[in-house]
Amino acid sequence: MAEVLAAVSGGAPLCAHSGKTVPGSVFVAVSADTDAVARHVAEAVTKGASLVVAGPGVALPAGSSARLITTPYPRLALGELAKASHGADWKGFSLVGVTGTNGKTTVCFLVEHLLSSAGLPTGLLGTVAYRWPGGSRPATLTTPGCLELHELFAEMIASGTRAAVMEASSHALDQDRVAGLSFSAAAFTNLTQDHLDYHGDMETYFQAKTRLFTHYLIGPERAVINFDDPHGPRLLEMLPGSVGYGLGSFVSGDWRPLRGEIRRHDGSGLTLGVTFEGASWEIVSPLVGRFNAQNLLAAMGLGLALGLSPADLQALSGFGGVPGRLQRVVNDRGLNVFVDYAHTPDALENALRAVREVTAGRLFVVFGCGGDRDRTKRPLMAAAVSRYADVAVLTSDNPRHEDPKAIMDDARPGLSGAPRVLEDPDRRRAMAMALAEMTPDDVLVVAGKGHEAYQQIGDTKFPFHDATVVRELARCA
Repeated sequence: MAEVLAAVSGGAPLCAHSGKTVPGSVFVAVSADTDAVARHVAEAVTKGASLVVAGPGVALPAGSSARLITTPYPRLALGELAKASHGADWKGFSLVGVTGTNGKTTVCFLVEHLLSSAGLPTGLLGTVAYRWPGGSRPATLTTPGCLELHELFAEMIASGTRAAVMEASSHALDQDRVAGLSFSAAAFTNLTQDHLDYHGDMETYFQAKTRLFTHYLIGPERAVINFDDPHGPRLLEMLPGSVGYGLGSFVSGDWRPLRGEIRRHDGSGLTLGVTFEGASWEIVSPLVGRFNAQNLLAAMGLGLALGLSPADLQALSGFGGVPGRLQRVVNDRGLNVFVDYAHTPDALENALRAVREVTAGRLFVVFGCGGDRDRTKRPLMAAAVSRYADVAVLTSDNPRHEDPKAIMDDARPGLSGAPRVLEDPDRRRAMAMALAEMTPDDVLVVAGKGHEAYQQIGDTKFPFHDATVVRELARCA
């Protein structure tokens, strides 16, 4: 690999997409499909690649003048080459990763706020935004591809950014998109049913999440793990010296507890008492819900892992929330409306439980399920709604290539226990139905899309932003 590292360090273009190959470039074949690799290598050589990196058993087309370098792990090689290609000085740069089914975005925003408040120029990469002081890009994936990640971090470092926090999705970890990166601290929020269409089962899903800690974290003492989650204790056992955070009881082990206690919780937010290694403090936050208390603890654990003091953690009291995460929608009618990204059974359960506790009247919930995704979670999402909603409004989310009515049919059995159910596959009309019935004491949660500014039907993304639609409908009422 020394020859390839020298080539990219010297300026040779690096690519992992054969269609983007240019003369003199280094092409890395990362596909797991043997036939696809052969096609991609052939195309890259035709387009002028001078060096090809691929797995064992790959051959160059007859007559090719390119050189072939084989490695058992092409994806890991791509990460190291991407790092060398940009030549960024990582010394003094702290990278924080957050993984888990739910809470990643909120924890990342909290940590960004925490580190920025401590005077550290901090970048953020995740579902909602890719941004850093003086720069930004549209967020295309929760975790970008390997080459884009390294390009983004090189740009951040060049601009004077000294830390970054990023969401690490299970897909990205399974596909080694974070190859070449070294994390200064990392958190695990929870693991609930999601992405089984990709991973197949919960154990495989869990193993993908663990890679952040076993392959990319600089040391187990920098791991911050939710011991309230059933998978947390198992991960804590794997990481001696790590920090375990939570609100409930726990079994002692070779790890350090960061314990939280909710001392107040109402419509204005919560007060959280915290203890860690003999110290104790209190955080007053405008965030609502037990799950947000856990998110605050995760952010505090990451801050402590990076050397912040309990006094520094008080900056979290000034964090107002994340777009699309139980985001209050101010509207002309003065109604209590929240939009939330919850699109898994557990995320819905957490969000609705939090809102139910501060609802004086009826709770309306507008929700749907995404198309081309795990069908088994649809009735479970509906069941979560039926446990908390006085009026459940079943509609469409992002149907993609499925019939919206068929998706609703899959979800409907979970609503058998709901006090009242309304249905309309048109998301705007469904929201209008709920708003038309609401009184000032009622609360509406519009779940599933959160910050998204579109609704995907087929291959087309149509403009649709839940908070904007709520404001439009309230204005017209």
